[in-house]
Amino acid sequence: MNPSNTPAYELICTEEIPELDSVGYILSHKKTKARVIVLENSDDNKVFDIGFRTPPTDSTGIPHIVEHTVLCGSRKFPVKDPFAELDKGSLNTFLNAMTYPDKTIYPVASVNDKDFQNLVDVYLDAVFHPNLYEEEKIFRQEGWHYELDSTDGELIYNGVVFNEMKGAFSSDDERLDNLIQKTLFPDTEYGVVSGGDPKFIPDLTWENYKDFHRRYYHPSNSYIYLYGDMDFEQKLNWIDEEYLSEYDYLYVESMPKHQAEFDKMREATDYYSVPTGESTENKTHFAYATTCGDTLDPYRYQAFQILEYALVEAVGAPIKEALTSAGIGTEIDGGYSEPFLQPFFSVSAKNVSEDRGEEFLKIVRDTLSQIADEGINKTSLLAALNAMEFQFREADFGRFPKGLMYGITMYDSWLYDDDQPFIHLKVNDTFAFLREQTKTDYYENLIRTYLLDNPHSVFVTLKPKEGLASEEDEAEKQRLKNVYDSLSETDKENIVKQTKELKKYQEELSTQEELATIPMLALSDIGKKARKLVNEDRQAGGVDTLFHDVFTNGISYLRFSFDITDLREYAPYIGVLADILGAMDTDKFTKLEVSNELLLHSGGYGVGTDNFVNRHTKDYKIKFEITTKVLFAETGHILDLITEIIRHTHIDDTDRLKEIIAERKSMKLSMMQSGGHSMAVNRATSYFKESTRWMEELKGYEYYEFLSKLDENFDDMKEDLVAVLEGLRRSIFTKERLFIDITSTEEGYGIFDKAVGKFTDQLYDCDAADGHARPDVKPNYHVTPMQPNEAFITSGGVQFVARAGNYDDKGISYSGAFRVLKTILSYEYLWNEVRVKGGAYGIMCNFLVTGSAYVVSYRDPNLKETNDIYGTVAEYLRNIDLSERDLTKFIIGSIRDLDAPLTPKGIGSRSYTSYMSGTTQEEIQRVRDELLATTNDTLREAAAMFDAFLSDGYICVVGSEDKVRAADDLFGTIKVLK
Repeated sequence: MNPSNTPAYELICTEEIPELDSVGYILSHKKTKARVIVLENSDDNKVFDIGFRTPPTDSTGIPHIVEHTVLCGSRKFPVKDPFAELDKGSLNTFLNAMTYPDKTIYPVASVNDKDFQNLVDVYLDAVFHPNLYEEEKIFRQEGWHYELDSTDGELIYNGVVFNEMKGAFSSDDERLDNLIQKTLFPDTEYGVVSGGDPKFIPDLTWENYKDFHRRYYHPSNSYIYLYGDMDFEQKLNWIDEEYLSEYDYLYVESMPKHQAEFDKMREATDYYSVPTGESTENKTHFAYATTCGDTLDPYRYQAFQILEYALVEAVGAPIKEALTSAGIGTEIDGGYSEPFLQPFFSVSAKNVSEDRGEEFLKIVRDTLSQIADEGINKTSLLAALNAMEFQFREADFGRFPKGLMYGITMYDSWLYDDDQPFIHLKVNDTFAFLREQTKTDYYENLIRTYLLDNPHSVFVTLKPKEGLASEEDEAEKQRLKNVYDSLSETDKENIVKQTKELKKYQEELSTQEELATIPMLALSDIGKKARKLVNEDRQAGGVDTLFHDVFTNGISYLRFSFDITDLREYAPYIGVLADILGAMDTDKFTKLEVSNELLLHSGGYGVGTDNFVNRHTKDYKIKFEITTKVLFAETGHILDLITEIIRHTHIDDTDRLKEIIAERKSMKLSMMQSGGHSMAVNRATSYFKESTRWMEELKGYEYYEFLSKLDENFDDMKEDLVAVLEGLRRSIFTKERLFIDITSTEEGYGIFDKAVGKFTDQLYDCDAADGHARPDVKPNYHVTPMQPNEAFITSGGVQFVARAGNYDDKGISYSGAFRVLKTILSYEYLWNEVRVKGGAYGIMCNFLVTGSAYVVSYRDPNLKETNDIYGTVAEYLRNIDLSERDLTKFIIGSIRDLDAPLTPKGIGSRSYTSYMSGTTQEEIQRVRDELLATTNDTLREAAAMFDAFLSDGYICVVGSEDKVRAADDLFGTIKVLK
């Protein structure tokens, strides 16, 4: 890039960033002073982001609602939902917007130049020229509105953000986080809820909402970021000519306020809901939090992330160990929260007797004092530092493009100092400094200064309250009744009229002329050839091995996959085995030393279970898998460490077993409550799919039931538990059950091949004739047979409504057109019916090659209504008649997942999954060909598939008691999720 060719911008400075193999440019738009960063490199996954400082003054959710609504049509692109339109027909690798406590950002990414340009154009027009000023219905749809179907009907609240935040506030974790921030920052924007508190969202007026956009969404308050391999000069000049040049400079007061230091620790108490009839004993949560200076010291910024691991996160970390040993909390959490002007460090304990708050605080502070006086575990510091360095080298953020993550990291300094956007990216010197400081008392001084002697600290208590959700619902109904009673007949008629007008507005589709304004690719821009699998059968250590020859920057991705398909009766015990390996003492190491050794010599380690269904025979395999990623030179060391974990973990340490079981039970419940859509889909699918039923017993709700039984009756069950676990260890970890998967280069494979023989030779011997040794002890616990069609009641105010079934057993074969169908339903029909009209935050569906299919809503105010909508899909499909343009759009949007860039690890994982499911390159190509050849006729034919899987009648709902009880005729079983 030559900045002299961008005359509308002033170059502030240029910096080499070797950590990212990039050149960074800091620029300022001369006319508006818009801040601009360019990161120039060879990455073809290009990223654009525009962000604004958006400090809220209350908890009405104004920045969150503005974020939703700017993406509901604009001057140049007047369609009702350009975000959905883009997602229907773009090759984007990322498309979203995010609200933070002090900023709102709008990032997009794509590897296709034309597509990238389209995305940038739509997003810039959305933020600067949204239709929200002309159409109040946008605010009411996405934010909140009164809904009244008749003058004598029931007045209710509705709105996408309103319902999203009702779901968020049903989480005890969310409430605890909000309580910490509210207490720690009472006088700043960090003390309110930027996403919105459902109690206060209805206080937001349309005028205040518009004023917020008018004030903060100005180029002078903007942060523009471009990353990757592109013509930056053309892009910057175009941004100026099309958008920035329209504006003059405007001073915008948006810098987040600095909370004045406290003179002593403050305390606060709040409540969270547990279902009616559930005990509140030992369910109080405590947290201690302190501020940690500001975010502009790069050493301190990284050092506290290292301390997060060393103090709290590591298995056996001292604070976690001290609290757990004292019986305080089943789940110890906390760490460093950095995306704030004043970051903070917290420690929390969940599920404690409410009279032990002082003891919790004393243990935390005494432990910190002891560490500050006697010294921190230096190996833990080095382990955390190694993990951070490994992540920077690997630059693998899963589905998130690395350029996006670099941009988000930049905001942690850029937002508060225009001149320092790169300080948290230029980490080589920082890491070198922090490594040197492990030899000093640097970390102990941080603990003493910020975590102990810092009066700007808080101690908060979150207590359980039986039926609080019902109380809040009743309070909401009373507020609405008070509003209703205060209305004149004319007022009521006006709300009825507004309700009808909004529904009519939601039902009206954008015109073809409006839709045509959204730029899109042509099918000629899409490659016809499917991405190749990278599989090669080999033998390593006397074991069948699958090798993926991929450039990995010196890293080997290893997977040790043990076949456990024949061990069904032991399923929940196998779940426990997966949870304890790596979390207990071994012969050579304490549990903390195990955790440290894993991070010192690898980039990560995981133990879990998975299932693979053969797409042809429908047979399945259940696998117990140990995964790790390691630099080539560390291969032998990590194999020795895994051997130590497999063979020498102290499974008979019942005290530690009891701790893990209580912790996993607590974590599992939180996951099911917050991820109700996943739970509902997995349960509904398990009614008819044996492999999914298996997974439910290994790590789903059935496993949670087993953990609960163990937790309540541990002394009675521990002997059986230890005996079965010991038998499973000897039966599972044999060479005969093992299959190895490795993604690496030939160099990495050669090093692995030389080392792995020692590993496989130390596996257990198998004397079974069929090669599958079995435990010599039978389990005393047996899973209860499942009854289909369940509802799980939670204390939340929203629902997750899932339907699932099988179409393959009814003679319908999978087609690539089903991928297009998924896009159409997710971003058109079900999006409009369930999200736009119904007010749910999200809607998802999938139709798998194995014959399973599902549809599920996310944070949905409705239940019966959503289920009824599912029943209309087939009729919609039978009458579908898309224009050529719309059909092309949906095809392009559907090809996106197939063509999304893959990391080296992703390439290996995709190839491995295809191998395990019996999927060939020819079949992958056929699916792509069918997808590209989708017509209205093939979509109409898909109606039979949708009818077929719905005809099974399987439903599962996670939701509120009122909605579940009102629809009890849908369910065979109703349970309280507790």
